[in-house]
Amino acid sequence: MADITRRFGWRHLRSAPTAHIRHHKRGRLAHDGAGLSFWYRSLSAALSEVPVNDRELAMAFHARTADFQDVTVQATVTYRISDPAEAAARLDFSVDPDSGVWRGAPLEQIATLLTETAQQHTLDVLARTPLAGALVDGVAAVRVRVAAGLADEPRLPATGIEVVAVRVVAIRPEAEVERALRTPAREQIQQEADRATYERRAVAVERERTIAENELASQIELARREEQLVEQRGTNTRREAEENAAADGVRAEAEAARKVRLARAEAESAREVGAARAESQAAWLRVHAEVEAATLHALAATRLAENLPRIDSLTLSPDVLTGLLTKLGRPTPETRA
Repeated sequence: MADITRRFGWRHLRSAPTAHIRHHKRGRLAHDGAGLSFWYRSLSAALSEVPVNDRELAMAFHARTADFQDVTVQATVTYRISDPAEAAARLDFSVDPDSGVWRGAPLEQIATLLTETAQQHTLDVLARTPLAGALVDGVAAVRVRVAAGLADEPRLPATGIEVVAVRVVAIRPEAEVERALRTPAREQIQQEADRATYERRAVAVERERTIAENELASQIELARREEQLVEQRGTNTRREAEENAAADGVRAEAEAARKVRLARAEAESAREVGAARAESQAAWLRVHAEVEAATLHALAATRLAENLPRIDSLTLSPDVLTGLLTKLGRPTPETRA
């Protein structure tokens, strides 16, 4: 929509580059073009605004296939007004000089024309096509037929309309029919999923069996090695006992030999000591036999004095001293006098 401003009874129009403006003043064309900007008087001006940009027209309509199944067609038509003068002459694109708003609904007329034309060609295609074929190849067939039909439609060039592109988005049956059509595929997919599940379970069971067999083989090998270890330990223990017994025998024999040698040495020493003592005693006896009795008495007294306890002082009476000297054969004091 063009921007219109007011200044002192005049109006100023400023349009967009995508809008074609036609300004008639007193029946003559004063301004004609896109993106115009000019001053005018509302009482003497007749304005038309024709959009020249590409426009998208989305359409959805029902059709029936060859096997009497209802389907919904969703399509989009891209069009533009290639001849604004022809479009303004055939359709009401006039705008209010004061507000710039269309007085009619020209774009709705174009949408109705395009929708009805596309629907007519779509019905011609789908009426000869069964539902399965329409769902598989119907989109391409409908698009080609609608594009060709719109290109051959004489009213469109006469109105200055050019179809740029045609797109068919989808052809869909009713919800119940669509569910029924999906059921076989879903069942097949479910069967494939079940088969995959069973295969996965079988593989898992096989792997578990392999793991169990490996564990059992490992346990058997471990038990065999434990048996070998026990046997080796028994052999080592028996060998150690035999070695200890042999070592004990060697030690016992060595100890016995040592004791025998020690006993022999002690016996020899005792024999030699006895012989020495006997010789010493014999010599002692021979010496005593040759000594006088008084000397022996003196030696006996000396030996006795050596074995007596210590005597600090000794008092002898004259009688005792006299008797002792007499026994020793020495003169008494009285004899000396």
